[in-house]
Amino acid sequence: MAAGKLKIVVFGSYNAGKSTFIQAVDPEARHVEAPTEDGTTTVALDFGRVVQSNMHVYLFGTPGQEKFEFVRQIICRGMDAAIIIVDCTTGIDSFTRHTYESLKKEKIPVAVMLSKCDMEQACPAMVREELGEEMIFDISSLDRESVRRALAQFVETLISDL
Repeated sequence: MAAGKLKIVVFGSYNAGKSTFIQAVDPEARHVEAPTEDGTTTVALDFGRVVQSNMHVYLFGTPGQEKFEFVRQIICRGMDAAIIIVDCTTGIDSFTRHTYESLKKEKIPVAVMLSKCDMEQACPAMVREELGEEMIFDISSLDRESVRRALAQFVETLISDL
């Protein structure tokens, strides 16, 4: 970890809310996307930044489709921590499970953000049961305050572990 800087990489399945999460943190975030049948999707990365607890936090969002594994590998270089965005309306899929297990194996600090908790069909308890004692936050990526509060709490834990 560079002095006063944190590189946090944001992971999650397709349409989990990664880009929206980063844009909630930094409204001027950059986003590289391409059109799809369902709208647009991230094809390279999202990038946002914010200052939290006197730390410059750089957020790098990864594409959620498995075919972009090579992009995720490049973005992950030098990361200090990770956030996994989980869509609470669909739960943990095999892609998310693999990402989570890989990060834990590498001993990367991880926070899980349960996105779309504001939706009627959300089931955060199901995800919490699967992940046990992890650092888990209920958020709505559309609610800037819930996102910023969760990120601030995660950053505080990272700083306290220094």
